[in-house]
Amino acid sequence: MTVLDAGDPLAVAVTGAIRSGDVPALRELLAAHPGLAGTGIRRTGEAAGTRSLLHVATDWPGHLPAGPEVIAALVAAGADPDARFVGVHGETPLHWAASNDDVAALDALVAAGADIEATGAVIAGGTPLADARGFGQWRAARRLLEHGARTTLQDAATLGLLDRVVALVEGDGQDADAADERDGRWPAADDITSAFWGACHGGQTAAARYLLARGAELDWVGYDDMTPLDIAVASGADEVAEWLRERGARTRAQLP
Repeated sequence: MTVLDAGDPLAVAVTGAIRSGDVPALRELLAAHPGLAGTGIRRTGEAAGTRSLLHVATDWPGHLPAGPEVIAALVAAGADPDARFVGVHGETPLHWAASNDDVAALDALVAAGADIEATGAVIAGGTPLADARGFGQWRAARRLLEHGARTTLQDAATLGLLDRVVALVEGDGQDADAADERDGRWPAADDITSAFWGACHGGQTAAARYLLARGAELDWVGYDDMTPLDIAVASGADEVAEWLRERGARTRAQLP
């Protein structure tokens, strides 16, 4: 893969066309520079790493003008929908679209053949759904489900898919390899607790109630040093927060 520094005139021009949604200018650049669609843009300093042009099209905060048309033009010119960021993680453009709740870009990438089960997310190395769920990007998460994304226990709990939660906990959705690693026990206690935290994050009272009854730790300190009560409050999940308080849940600041 050819790599251009971010300050290179061609990199500046193609980045500007992508970010502004200037599809005619983008097509002219792609036609004038064969192979440009597969080029990486390298940054140093803040946000250091090498990103594909499709990463540029899905970079924070997403929702760029003519985003789907830009993505289609890049893919038609040879851009790889599953290109990896080269740096502190290996996320694909679909991970970035999911992280931005950019459903239009997400749909365009899936239509172009992007792998919805690609691993490498900054959230535990998972799929685009893991990023959407972890960052509370609920529209993107739901759209990935519509596209057929598989769910982990934490995904299902966070999104309130109680039937899937029950199937995984009760064994109907058991992963044989994972069960073997745990001497046949599925899921592990820490998986139930993590899923409970996720349910509180997603404001899913029924899933949280079910998982607490099956041994989840009420005051587990999870991601960002938050307890289930902390994350429910931070997420605006008032119903879950009140339910947690009724059961004696504490914030991180209240713990010894």
